[in-house]
Amino acid sequence: MSALAERRLARVALTWLTEPGTWSVHRLVDQLGPVAALDLLLDGGAPDRALRSAVAARSAGGDARAVAEQALARTERLGARLVTPEDDEWPAQVAVLSRLVLRGGARRVDLQTAPPLCFWVRGAGPLGQAFDRSVAVVGARAATPYGTHVATELGYGLADRGWTVVSGGAFGIDSAAHRGALTAGGLTVAVLACGVDRPYPMGNAALFDRIAETGLLVSEWLPGADPLRPRFLIRNRVIAAATLGTVLVEAAARSGATQTLNRAIGVGRPGMVVPGPVTSAMSVGAHELLREQPKARLVTGVAHVLEEVGRIGDDLAPPVRAPERPRDQLDDEATQVLEALPRRKPISLESVAARAGVDLRTTMRKLSMLEELALVIRRDDGYALAPVEESGNRATGTSTPA
Repeated sequence: MSALAERRLARVALTWLTEPGTWSVHRLVDQLGPVAALDLLLDGGAPDRALRSAVAARSAGGDARAVAEQALARTERLGARLVTPEDDEWPAQVAVLSRLVLRGGARRVDLQTAPPLCFWVRGAGPLGQAFDRSVAVVGARAATPYGTHVATELGYGLADRGWTVVSGGAFGIDSAAHRGALTAGGLTVAVLACGVDRPYPMGNAALFDRIAETGLLVSEWLPGADPLRPRFLIRNRVIAAATLGTVLVEAAARSGATQTLNRAIGVGRPGMVVPGPVTSAMSVGAHELLREQPKARLVTGVAHVLEEVGRIGDDLAPPVRAPERPRDQLDDEATQVLEALPRRKPISLESVAARAGVDLRTTMRKLSMLEELALVIRRDDGYALAPVEESGNRATGTSTPA
């Protein structure tokens, strides 16, 4: 076996022995390399008691290297592949997890947030390239029609502009974002909390097949691994670190999606929140994040998202403006003349000038301009505001469809 193959096998064995994200394993691999780190753990030399217990428990169920060999054989049969930091397609940005510190966390998923040892991938495209220009869209599984609509629009709009849409493959917001990207003919990546051959939820099996055909399915767990509840929370750190920003579209008061956003902010990535109705239980978590997390940004569409994650100066969202009305084109004098006109009874040119406080010659010029804009009509006995039915509602700033 070549040295490279031995290192790859050791990374798989280490992933099986301990859950991804374990800091003590990550440090051993950094210091000793994966092969020596595996030897040390199998000899009972783990640096802490919790890790020694975990290794002993897993080792009682089989030989780590034999399990790794079987996993690699299964990977090949699936048409999937193993990607390690030694490969050109490794997403280097996940190394930012080395800086992630979560305040006040006591659970393992809040403490064990080390970078991944390896990834399993289904799909043809290079993994690192897919993540280079990517945005995560996450949110509630029990999404409302509002949330589903927004997530679909975001997925479509981002993919249509050449961005990879990343999510977790769950029901609700995740599925809507993936489907929006697929509808746009763009690239989407599902980061799973189980083996890449274990579609979960089963109701999304067809969706996962579509993603594998044109995008990527990614996991830190061996093929066949079960979708255990803690693994979803462990997985979220990868979604946060691998993408250029995370958008939260709906989240209840207790939601793993809010954890993903907090991890994104924790590693210095933009964390964005789409607001929802204040009466919706599915927006409580999102609104609390906006209140409690100073770095969270409110976004309402693709333009706002791209302004947060895009290149400075290239992806600025256009300012929100009301529809332009003919009155918006008027200068101060024209506005004064217009305001001086009665709505029904015409008045003379001299009366308009007097009421507007504008000299006669200027009043005459401004009235001519207002006539061209269909805001004023001239009659035999003077000038008046154009009636709504004659001006297409333009005197009030609206337009009548043709």
